Amino acid sequence: MKILLIGEYSRLHNSLKEGLVVLGHEVILLSSGDHFKKFDSDYSFHSSFLASYWLPRKLKNLIHILIGIDLEKFERGLRFYLLLPQLNNFDHVQLINSDAIETFPFLSRFLYKKIFKKIKNRSLLICGDETPVIDYLLKKESDYSILTPYFKDDSLKKHFEYPLKYTTKNYRKTFDWLVKNCQNLIASDLDYKIPMEKMGYSVHFIPNPVNTRKIEFQEQKMNDKIVIFLGINRSSYIKKGISYFEKALKIIQEKYAEKLAVIITENLPYTDYINLYNSAQIVLDQIYADDQGYNALEAMAKGKVVFTGGGKKFMDHYNLKEQININALPNVDSLVNELSFLIENPESIVAIGKRARAFIEKEHEYISIASQYLEAWDLKTIS
Repeated sequence: MKILLIGEYSRLHNSLKEGLVVLGHEVILLSSGDHFKKFDSDYSFHSSFLASYWLPRKLKNLIHILIGIDLEKFERGLRFYLLLPQLNNFDHVQLINSDAIETFPFLSRFLYKKIFKKIKNRSLLICGDETPVIDYLLKKESDYSILTPYFKDDSLKKHFEYPLKYTTKNYRKTFDWLVKNCQNLIASDLDYKIPMEKMGYSVHFIPNPVNTRKIEFQEQKMNDKIVIFLGINRSSYIKKGISYFEKALKIIQEKYAEKLAVIITENLPYTDYINLYNSAQIVLDQIYADDQGYNALEAMAKGKVVFTGGGKKFMDHYNLKEQININALPNVDSLVNELSFLIENPESIVAIGKRARAFIEKEHEYISIASQYLEAWDLKTIS
């Protein structure tokens, strides 16, 4: 079977592709590489001309300041359009989200229509910001969410342009059109499953695929110092609650100066990011979550203790009795207490790391997850 995957924000589609290939299918992945992260892709629609050269970049920035139009969106749409003649004879297409091509909504719809004329079996993945997800978060029914900082201080609105764009007329029109023209909506974790269902949508829940053959488990060894890693993506700094981690780290560094080392990075390509956190025993991922994002899952697969979503909803859903990560709350004192316990009880780092790996192997193993996708797409019997 021949499968087309469009878009990549986290390595989800790359890992899914790897699982599908093991199962004997041909898979082509198209993406922009997600800017500085530079994820692998078979064909790229990255805006390389406007993003890579000094003069075009300066002109692009000037036009954006003067009239508010992002020409990189146009370049990505154009590059995708030029790839269309190569996209033939696919059995299924899956979009990473409704803005998978990262272009203007009207141009997205035009390009999706071109693709959908060729491919009749289609699915839309909900694995990040999306129209019903943001609609639900705006209702303020959860204890906290990625929009909490915005609710507390609406002067931060410009930092939330990306999630809030999905509630505007044109992005909403694109999402609604996709719902009518895709056979499946698939949610990748509880942070998207719960809002989608609360907003009345029926979704297949399929956890993120993690390539456990490629990611080697490393039993944590306690050396002279415990290493804590914080990787910052500046564009999501506020909505991931990174300032809580920074404040907690300042206290912890003063309290345990002789016992730990801290690595902080910012806006690194994916491969560099992974190489830098390999030496860490503890990874600080994100606040404001019920479940784990992709970086957290990969770190857990390596046996690291990850501060991320892991509260009651998550524990109940997977029927867990022991911690497989640390539930990162938007509370500095809580983070300091959790970090202090780990530093003073290093054997707990080893134990949680082992349970984390076992959890990933049970719930996120990439070949098993690929099979679940085939079943959701109703393509398991097609070869």
